[in-house]
Amino acid sequence: MNKSKMLTLAAITACLLGTVAAVAHADVLDDITKAKSIRIATDLAIPPSGMMDASMKPIGSDVETAQLLAKDWGLKLEFVQTTGATRIPNLQTGKADIAISTLSVTPDRAKVIDFSRPYAVLESVIGGRKDVPVHSIDDLKGRTVCVTRGTTQDVELTKISRDKGFELARYDDDATDVTAAVSGQCDLIATSLTIVNQITKKAPDHPFEKKVVLNVFDLAIGVKKGEPQLLARLNGWIDANLKNGKLNTIYKKYHGNDLPPQMR
Repeated sequence: MNKSKMLTLAAITACLLGTVAAVAHADVLDDITKAKSIRIATDLAIPPSGMMDASMKPIGSDVETAQLLAKDWGLKLEFVQTTGATRIPNLQTGKADIAISTLSVTPDRAKVIDFSRPYAVLESVIGGRKDVPVHSIDDLKGRTVCVTRGTTQDVELTKISRDKGFELARYDDDATDVTAAVSGQCDLIATSLTIVNQITKKAPDHPFEKKVVLNVFDLAIGVKKGEPQLLARLNGWIDANLKNGKLNTIYKKYHGNDLPPQMR
């Protein structure tokens, strides 16, 4: 066999292998379309984004966002209950198709999953009782800050806690973290501003307030790496529902204020 024929055969073989690999790769959007159902990972213990009402029905801003998506796409919705620490593993293992669960966009997370365009925002803060004299990170020295395991607040504060001389008390989910604050087990909590406000509503005799702003994060829909078709369709859906105001209406209903003007 001459060199030219060998090169041609190699090219054909490579093409065939590439075709087989493409067929073998499961496209999540195709799977969703065929099943006529979408599995969305959502934390139902992080009010007001996700929670259960008195009749044990899921409600909240992320819940309604997921419901709107399923309705617009004509799909049956299946919630995959998750926590801060399991949102990304649920995507990587195929337990959920997407995650709509106060998932803030960070460089570290972008290495392991893909993000849609932002659909909402989250102000990450350290909150505390009004009588606690904390106004900066340096004021945390010798104190303990409650935090939910696996959240951006946990990751950020873990990096600086030793140098700044404070401790972290980790809880497995936001509901337990909030209960600790409401019951007086901790007087400082690193979480979203929305949750700090929820603590005050639950314990008006011991109101919490924003002490330190850590970051303002974009919230986006999480998608497993390598799903460009699904990501493109999600981005189109987000653009349309920011433009028509539906996503802003959901956010304002539960968080009390509009999305930033640049998003709307």
